[in-house]
Amino acid sequence: SDFVAGDVIFFEDNLAGEKLGEYPSRWDVIEGNAEIVRVDGENAIMLLNDARIAPFMSDQQRYLPEDFTLEFDFYLAPWEEAFEETGEYPFSDYILNMFSDYGGEWDTVTMQVVEMAMDPRAQNLLFFYHSGSYDHRDASLDHIDYHYGGWVHFALSFNKRALKVYLDGVRVINLPNVAAPLRFEIGQGWGIENTWYIRNIRLAKGAVPLYDRMMQDGKFISYGITFDVAKSIIKPESAGELNRIVQLMQENPSLRFSVEGHTDATGSAPVNQKLSEARAEAVVARLVEMGIDRSRLSARGFGQNTPIADNSTDEGRAKNRRVEFVKL
Repeated sequence: SDFVAGDVIFFEDNLAGEKLGEYPSRWDVIEGNAEIVRVDGENAIMLLNDARIAPFMSDQQRYLPEDFTLEFDFYLAPWEEAFEETGEYPFSDYILNMFSDYGGEWDTVTMQVVEMAMDPRAQNLLFFYHSGSYDHRDASLDHIDYHYGGWVHFALSFNKRALKVYLDGVRVINLPNVAAPLRFEIGQGWGIENTWYIRNIRLAKGAVPLYDRMMQDGKFISYGITFDVAKSIIKPESAGELNRIVQLMQENPSLRFSVEGHTDATGSAPVNQKLSEARAEAVVARLVEMGIDRSRLSARGFGQNTPIADNSTDEGRAKNRRVEFVKL
């Protein structure tokens, strides 16, 4: 995968602390209904009654910058199990709508610049977009096994006019010229009730070249390397960021880094210390697997001891969960 998450997180919602059965507190329910539920042991937002939801922002109409990434997980109901129980196959289309204020003659009209529908039944993604006129693309989702259900990671990157979409690390949409969106909604399409769930939503501003950050600060912080909850297992969607780091080190063979793991303040300090150390070691091991000499890397963990943001907010905790590459 070539997806690289943005560097500056400006909205993060992992639904921690939310009460089951209540509205998601950080979302505006535009249509339908939404509530917090538990799925596979984690909090998730269940979309109900043709729901459309959007994140609460200080400016609800204009909050997407010219370079940004959007990520979330969405759930696919297990076909085999449901068919055995009911004799019917479940399906749960998901909708992502992005909007902008159209310039020119209709400058006061809100324009839908992106409409995306994921259809598990047909295993395809239908993508409508605006680049002076409306057009659409179809993308195959054959790499995703829908039969047994489970979570799928969605990632979108937008860079001025170029838009890419990834599902479970595979790029399925690549468009060079799309009108810039300013806000978005996530919603449900056709399907059977109680089959739409999303979680782990993150918005971040676009990535700055690693070399530029390293030369300016003597280090760079990676938010694109992510891990399973409370574990040191690197998630597949980290591949783009890891590839970027490998490329940087290959192009600059004298570079050496201390790879330093950090956590937020959730949980106990001793557990977080061990977790940060294990994550740093996991990153070093992965980079070595990708061809970087072990002598160029060291691993350290700092646990929750060096926060760079407020641990009382989701965005703050997200910024504190990080991997730093400090130039040696």
